[in-house]
Amino acid sequence: MWGKDRRKDPIQDGRRKIRIFLVKEGCCNMAELHIIGQILGARGFPQNSLFCKWGVHTGGAWRLLSGLKEGQTQVDIPQTGNMAYWSHPIDLQFATKGLQGWPKLHLQVWHQDSFGRCQLYGYGYCHVPCSPGTHRIECVTWRPLGSWQEQITQMFVGGGPQLRSPDLIYSGADRYRLQTEAMGTVELELGVIMRHFDKYGVDS
Repeated sequence: MWGKDRRKDPIQDGRRKIRIFLVKEGCCNMAELHIIGQILGARGFPQNSLFCKWGVHTGGAWRLLSGLKEGQTQVDIPQTGNMAYWSHPIDLQFATKGLQGWPKLHLQVWHQDSFGRCQLYGYGYCHVPCSPGTHRIECVTWRPLGSWQEQITQMFVGGGPQLRSPDLIYSGADRYRLQTEAMGTVELELGVIMRHFDKYGVDS
């Protein structure tokens, strides 16, 4: 007789590891937030050939159980229209004991020219929706202007000013000092699943 097939189901194995992690870290009684979706694309930028760098910022009480907190899309060069399509997946699971520091997505849109040189086209951020279901989000972006000399140089050789710290994207403490210009819009589609948030007065 043939022996029992001992090959592991990767999905079941992943779930088992998460359960073990929850027990070890004392997360069993914590609320859980699952974010499943995609960065659809971007429109309204000066030129095409765009890609997006993204990341997630949370407060100190939040723990990432599965998924990646940052990533980058591919470069898309649309043949028609001004919409760059990425369809870049996002799949994150968090545990938390409080609502402070609710997750935010921060974005950087870049343009890549025919020589492979990259130029910043915009910063933006948006809060992850705090209600369960599927949500369509439009995230507006902006970029620093710099001095008039830097603007002229940017017109001829590219480049341009960038933020020294990406924290300024989502914390407005020092951003009011910057001179900025409005850029295009990034479109996202996020599905939100919530568990045990009723303990904190949030319907899930």
